[in-house]
Amino acid sequence: MAFLDPVLNPLLKLPILWAIILLSFIIALIISVIYKYTTNQDLMKRLKEEMKEFQKQMKELRQDPQKMMAVQKKAMETNMKYMMQSMKSTLFTFIPIIIIFGWMNAHLAYEPIKPGQDFTTTVNFNEGVKGNIELVVPEGIGIQGDAAKEITDNKVSWLLQGEEGEYLLEYKMDGSSYTRDVLITNENNYKAPIKKISDGKINTIEIGNNKMKVVNLFGWKIGWLGSYIILSIIFSMALRKLMKLH
Repeated sequence: MAFLDPVLNPLLKLPILWAIILLSFIIALIISVIYKYTTNQDLMKRLKEEMKEFQKQMKELRQDPQKMMAVQKKAMETNMKYMMQSMKSTLFTFIPIIIIFGWMNAHLAYEPIKPGQDFTTTVNFNEGVKGNIELVVPEGIGIQGDAAKEITDNKVSWLLQGEEGEYLLEYKMDGSSYTRDVLITNENNYKAPIKKISDGKINTIEIGNNKMKVVNLFGWKIGWLGSYIILSIIFSMALRKLMKLH
């Protein structure tokens, strides 16, 4: 998703909520415009009116199950035609939206690690792995406690702190060496916190970035995806009404 950085990275200078508001609106607008010009709106309007009429008839025929089933079958056929028409726009928007989602997940899902902030790195082992592992850090990062530790409950964690910059941590165990990159920055950016290893000993190596909480609704803390879903529904409904989409 790096090719999107020149276009979307300026949004990271905004408060995260505003970045998600803008992205939600832009995505909803793109989807609405493509939907408008890839579907026959006259046909969509007619199919929608037919479905409403079928629903009205089914309510009136509740006392006659046989006739109601016949109307229900027609309603399902009309609904299928409506869905098939709607799918046309999905074919045009699916891949671009997935790419933008990937960029959002890579930049808005976690909080960055700030200079001077305590953070953890954790190695998670497969069941039954025993022994010691040592963490080697470059200049600019300090370890609070011992660098070499014994595996306990299938994991080992270290508490770290560092100066601004991008670093490579090294984990040494039984003659094997594993690396993990970490970014310390004042900007809204980070490296993917979880790295899969799966070599028979180590399962994952994690950096302890906190999950980003964009909105706090009466104690219900919502991340980027939940915030996006809520905002996109609001913007989509407003744009469909404004653009008179069916």
